[in-house]
Amino acid sequence: MVGYQLFFQQAEFNFPLLLVLLVFGSGIIWLFDALYLQKKRRALVSRVGDEVGEVGEELQDRYREVEAVLGREPLEVEYSKSFFPVLFIVLVLRSFLVEPFQIPSESMVPTLEVGDFILVNKFTYGIRLPVIRTKVLDINEPKRGEVMVFFPPHKKQYFIKRVIGLPGDEILYVNKVLYINGEKMPQQLVASLPPANPRFQIMRESLDGVEHAMRKHVTHGQPDRKRSWVVPEGHYFMMGDNRDNSADSREWGVVPEENIVGRAFGIWMHWEGLLSLPSFSRVGSIQ
Repeated sequence: MVGYQLFFQQAEFNFPLLLVLLVFGSGIIWLFDALYLQKKRRALVSRVGDEVGEVGEELQDRYREVEAVLGREPLEVEYSKSFFPVLFIVLVLRSFLVEPFQIPSESMVPTLEVGDFILVNKFTYGIRLPVIRTKVLDINEPKRGEVMVFFPPHKKQYFIKRVIGLPGDEILYVNKVLYINGEKMPQQLVASLPPANPRFQIMRESLDGVEHAMRKHVTHGQPDRKRSWVVPEGHYFMMGDNRDNSADSREWGVVPEENIVGRAFGIWMHWEGLLSLPSFSRVGSIQ
């Protein structure tokens, strides 16, 4: 199986850690100024103000300039006060509510295409602290058929796949057909592409009643070998919708619950690159 490792560029650069450090740093500077530096500035301004009346008119303008300089906030304090509220709101939104991602590979075709910008619900599977990812509040468990963002067990990169197996499930994949707990997951042909000389088949697959599109290669020759897995407790079996072009749990194993990031629920823009224009033709929910 040829595998496209679907990862997100944000994972190589630890943006959550940087964001937390920026929020913490700007907040500390702002607080230190409010509790200490601001009082010192006010005391100096007050002292200069008391001396203004004791000097001649020719020096009063000069004293006023000195007063203004002494009362001015340091540049780092000014920046901290300006950026802290914005950074704090961004941290809360992307850590606990919604985070955007871009799809860079074909492993979820036809559901998601390269260049799709998606939104991921960060709280539906529970509230986790940023960076350390400790869950502090349970809400829902992943359901079969949902599209989920997670960290695979073998590397710290964001992946996106579909939830196929839940804890305790027995997964069987043979001849490009999926069986869960001995039950065959129905597939219905939607289209063969290209029509003249088909290389792919677009199928409609039902996962316990949850229908979604998937793609598989049209192959001639030896059938796929039979492979089976049992999903342990606290883990999930993930597969890409582009079944013959996805590196997933068939290759690197099941995903532990603590590696879950969130549920992908919507496409909000499509943009393939700098040489193309953004498009909103694919805006909609992710099935």
